[in-house]
Amino acid sequence: MTTHITESQLAINGGTPVRSQPFTSWPIWGEAEEQGLLRALRSGEWGIGGSETEAFEAELSAALGVRHSLTVTTGTSALIASLRAAGVSYGDEVIVPPYTFVATATACLLAGALPVFADIDPSTYTLDPAAVERCISPRTRAIIPVHIGGYPADMDGIMAIGQRHGLVVIEDAAQAIGARWRDRSVGSIGDLGCFSFQSSKNINSGEGGAITTNNAELYQRAWSYKNCGRTPDGLWYQHDSLGDNLRLSQFQAAILRAQFTRMEEQAQRRNENGSYVCSGLRSLGGLTPQPADPRVTRHGYHLIIARYDAAAFGGWSRAQFMAALRAEGIPCAQGYVPIYETEGVRQGSSELRRAMGLPAAQDPECPVAARVCAEESIWIASQSALLGTRQDMDDILTAVEKIQAAV
Repeated sequence: MTTHITESQLAINGGTPVRSQPFTSWPIWGEAEEQGLLRALRSGEWGIGGSETEAFEAELSAALGVRHSLTVTTGTSALIASLRAAGVSYGDEVIVPPYTFVATATACLLAGALPVFADIDPSTYTLDPAAVERCISPRTRAIIPVHIGGYPADMDGIMAIGQRHGLVVIEDAAQAIGARWRDRSVGSIGDLGCFSFQSSKNINSGEGGAITTNNAELYQRAWSYKNCGRTPDGLWYQHDSLGDNLRLSQFQAAILRAQFTRMEEQAQRRNENGSYVCSGLRSLGGLTPQPADPRVTRHGYHLIIARYDAAAFGGWSRAQFMAALRAEGIPCAQGYVPIYETEGVRQGSSELRRAMGLPAAQDPECPVAARVCAEESIWIASQSALLGTRQDMDDILTAVEKIQAAV
């Protein structure tokens, strides 16, 4: 692109936008989903006892390299069931990052545990192992690292802390199916892994989730919690523990089986396109994506998260830059707020602490997350956009370069 661009030529000021057509739409589906739904319909086994959930669980286990997979209703329910399976209960503490979807914290509260917020790494935006270490107390029972945007957290550091302190590690891989850390699939490294198949995720069934583990005892506990507290070899109305009904329908599982046939090809395409865009952003400067860590052997690319530097864009605020980028036809968002600031988490934590006779909580010290949410983070190129053409990717870079040249 020529560098002779003025502000008047920006689309936000009436100029011609870089892009006018939409990016790849989502969901992607076809005959495989139709046939799967008909197969489930005609089986007459729509809920309990159907074969679609069992088949998908086996396929998921094989793809991720784990011994056990368990389908559930949502990614949130996967977290709750995993916490309960791990023995986390009332008044326990679970260390979580503040830069994540609210369910990472609310799942703890719904399981009766207090979320404790450890700060994030300033370059990866994932849980900082050093911050985790500082948050451990006698009440700590588990750690939930989040593979944010599809980028794996530092599982070496977190697993070492978990083993050193006897803590359960539950991977929140809701945004990261297909991602790999040291060539191991996320969800196969911690004691338990949790996935979401909500409609925006890289494979989806509208709603849905899964738990993965290599531990037979944890699997059986999660299975029991999902199935109303039943025991696999017990009587139907024998409920030996506290549980819930978190069973996925056979229709959703049939869709997931069809979606799963495309997962590897789509993951490779996202990885190629995501790597291309991230390389281009690094060359342009001003938007720094998560680092190319050699231990991240495949980024899941649910989206690209970048750190905004106003100095590279004429001092424009993040909001000004995003408005200009959207006007050029490139969707973007600022992303999360620190989840400890959300009213639901504040209220739930206060109520639980009061019920447990604990003093009111102090505000967590998470300066990196606070800065990231207030000033830095920008989300661009969703997982569906990253399934597009090389021209689509070039349009993203061209729009960023155009704004940078004009200001």
